Amino acid sequence: MKINSIVVGDLQTNCYLLEKNNEVLIIDPGDEAKKIITAIGDKKVVGCLLTHKHFDHIGALTEICSYYNIKPNDYKGNNFSYEVLETKGHTNDSVTYYFKNEKVMFCGDFIFYHSIGRTDLGGSDSDMLESLDKISLYDDDITLYPGHGPKTILGEEKKRFSLY
Repeated sequence: MKINSIVVGDLQTNCYLLEKNNEVLIIDPGDEAKKIITAIGDKKVVGCLLTHKHFDHIGALTEICSYYNIKPNDYKGNNFSYEVLETKGHTNDSVTYYFKNEKVMFCGDFIFYHSIGRTDLGGSDSDMLESLDKISLYDDDITLYPGHGPKTILGEEKKRFSLY
């Protein structure tokens, strides 16, 4: 699976384009729909996943869904296999997409490089701590793709969980 990150919008949100066998799965179309559409080119879009519904992660959602005739969080295809993990804390609707075969997670604003998401924008501290406990059970060598900033490794981030 090829992972292409496009930084969009004023808040520099990571929109991810996952590609496999000329099919694309979009994660968090935060803004700049034309930029995303151009990056996809003539590949077939088979779905669009959202890590949470903050404006900086869904700004281009309506235009993208209309352009490709898809619905949010409605993946149709066989190329991408993933689990949806409920990782509340930043928001009450936060989820992480775990692609076990590729050992990658798309975690939105749940975990960042050397940090975690704010909980004062529709989430809670107690939910965040529960989600950190839950994610701690996964392998250290999983690559995390956050909603903003650079990717990181779960094992590196686990070392900081006790600080929260």
